[in-house]
Amino acid sequence: MWVSLALLLLGVLTALTAPRLLARGDWAEREPVVALWVWQCVVAAVLVSFALSMTLSAAAASQAVRGQVFAPAPRAVIDAYELSTGGGPWSAVLAVVLAAGGVWTGAMLGREIGLARARRRKRRDDLLVRAPQLPGEEPDGGRLVVLEGERPDAWLLPGATPRLVVTTAALRRLKGRQLDALLAHEQGHARARHDWLLHCSGALAAGFPGIPVFAAFREEMHRLVELAADDVASRRFGRLTIALALVELNEERGVFAAAPGTGLVAGLPRRVDRLLTAAPRLTAGRRLRLTATAALVPVVPVLVAFSPGLAALG
Repeated sequence: MWVSLALLLLGVLTALTAPRLLARGDWAEREPVVALWVWQCVVAAVLVSFALSMTLSAAAASQAVRGQVFAPAPRAVIDAYELSTGGGPWSAVLAVVLAAGGVWTGAMLGREIGLARARRRKRRDDLLVRAPQLPGEEPDGGRLVVLEGERPDAWLLPGATPRLVVTTAALRRLKGRQLDALLAHEQGHARARHDWLLHCSGALAAGFPGIPVFAAFREEMHRLVELAADDVASRRFGRLTIALALVELNEERGVFAAAPGTGLVAGLPRRVDRLLTAAPRLTAGRRLRLTATAALVPVVPVLVAFSPGLAALG
């Protein structure tokens, strides 16, 4: 029972402290792809801790579950976990609560994906109304769709063939290679499947609004995917080009004159400043160390779960 409690405490401690630790310094803005990886590893560690705690609690509460989990294990390993003497009804309560949390997480993820698909279908239907297919034109035949509109706007329509939708007002404002940079930005989202990161982070934050790490995970995913896509475009067309494209698209919305706030639109001035100041990237060695260290974070709860058994075998 003590192992399941240790895993539970490890998951709670990680969920409470990780957002504060990751917020220190400006390394995430300099390396958004690495920061995306680090956040995913931290959240994975929290989920793995809870899942392993649930499994061991269920094994302590139920002989049937214990037989399935420890079926191939020697008797010495089973005795090392002290399953038959620890927990009692509390083990069953903890297992049920954590299992309910897992089911709720799956339900929230399914809901998030369903809502995203509904929004995508609605956008596709609206697009067909505003830009109907011509005779002989294949569905999703082009990467770029131009809509008549007085407001500068552009967005990516996800799917098997992602399409960039641009209004005529945006085309009039975007100059030179700015449209190509914008297309590269949106292609960066599509190739990295950033939509799945947003779905998962949104499901966790909506399902467990009181857990800081999940709320911060959603906020950081929305911010970091934009920074990563900015970097994809800037490597091909230059930082100034994509920065000017962002300014041209959003200048009329008053974004750059408003007081700082939260959200994607409120973060545009900071994105433009980041592109123009061009802070140096981390060294390759530091990027590698951060990536490797983050990959080890989800391994910690696994080692905690297996440590009694390994000690018994040793």
